[in-house]
Amino acid sequence: MHVSPDTVPTMSFDWGFIKWFVTPSAIPGAASTLGEVIVNPGKGHARHNHPNAEEIIYVISGEGRQMVDDGQEFTIREGDTVHIPMGAYHSTYNTTWRPLRLIVTYTPGGEEKALEAAPDLTVHEAGTVAEWRQA
Repeated sequence: MHVSPDTVPTMSFDWGFIKWFVTPSAIPGAASTLGEVIVNPGKGHARHNHPNAEEIIYVISGEGRQMVDDGQEFTIREGDTVHIPMGAYHSTYNTTWRPLRLIVTYTPGGEEKALEAAPDLTVHEAGTVAEWRQA
């Protein structure tokens, strides 16, 4: 199945954006989740975990700080990959003035559904442009 970024909605949060390209709920038979995450300059997402899935992060561009397993904090940059074990607490923070672009996967898929309960979530329909506004 072919998925174009213009054919999926954009989730926006105070800290950035997510487009989920493959999810078990959107693609019949999909067992994992894959999406692109943009963390805005000087922003990040709160410490959290995925009790039922491991996460892999691949840095497309930008630089930031990644915390894994409550204590292991390190710099991430373009080309880096981070494995987050199932249940491990983690957070990501963009330390620069440029967007931090990531590819994220969950195995097994489905953990992305938890983001639907985030109080700062806005869903933008497929094909529309979600603007970033400095808070």
